[in-house]
Amino acid sequence: MRILAIDTATESCSAALVLEGRALSRERLLEREHATYILQMVDELLADAGIALANLSAIAFGRGPGAFTGVRLAACVTQGLAYGAGIPVVPISDLRAIAERALEDASLARVLVCTDARMREVYWGCFERGTDGHAVAAGEEQVGPPGEVALPQRWHDRAQGQAAEGSALGAPAPPAGRIGAAGSGFAAHPELRTGAASRATTILETLRPHAREVAILAGIEVAAGRLLPPEQALPLYLRDEVVRRRPSGH
Repeated sequence: MRILAIDTATESCSAALVLEGRALSRERLLEREHATYILQMVDELLADAGIALANLSAIAFGRGPGAFTGVRLAACVTQGLAYGAGIPVVPISDLRAIAERALEDASLARVLVCTDARMREVYWGCFERGTDGHAVAAGEEQVGPPGEVALPQRWHDRAQGQAAEGSALGAPAPPAGRIGAAGSGFAAHPELRTGAASRATTILETLRPHAREVAILAGIEVAAGRLLPPEQALPLYLRDEVVRRRPSGH
């Protein structure tokens, strides 16, 4: 499996190439000018690996949520490259990519990801370690005020059930798996630490999405045959989704 991935949703501009389990990557931290560097990174990776774009299995990209221009750039670059090479695309959630990075800590089983969405809001989602060890969504990704961020009820139920089991046996219950928190939202909105993330044992506030994790997660999609044609390399704008779901008259 040969997958090229790019991500420009945040100040981390990155590209990665995964070839049969071997990973190459490039990254720059940029306030702007992602468009200047992302294609250069792609060219460098392909040259280093000695592989042509047309010989890839797919091109993956971070489809958001994130900065409007950055998410749109990743989608446009992916679409252009895929059209030219005649290969499919795989969109990957940037929140899921952050969760995948956080789950490199083997002691974590669940992750609350919050990234700063500006306008006093955060993009957020909850993720769990799947049976294959990779991050899977535990609910819909959302955007809203920090005060609306909440852990899934079943995470609370699981913890309470284990505590009751331990009490019945007269011994502490084994942990279901520690909860972690990750993303720029925790630095931008400290109130999250005492709110939704109060049960987190680790808060990784500097963790950003990276093309390496986008490529890894895309590998799962490729193996399952979940591939899209180039014209469906589209960004996801959560604020647009919220507007579309809002009932008329509100």
